[in-house]
Amino acid sequence: MITKNIGMLLLAIYLILVGIISLIPTLGIPAIVTGILALVAGIMILLGK
Repeated sequence: MITKNIGMLLLAIYLILVGIISLIPTLGIPAIVTGILALVAGIMILLGK
């Protein structure tokens, strides 16, 4: 079951990406992408969406 809360869904995606990046450092995901994802997830959680 996938959550309907967008903030929690974005947080889950962020945590998965950070975990993958830490396990496979050669994976080319820029830090700006993870930073923006973390920022959006935090805002959505604060807004309650």
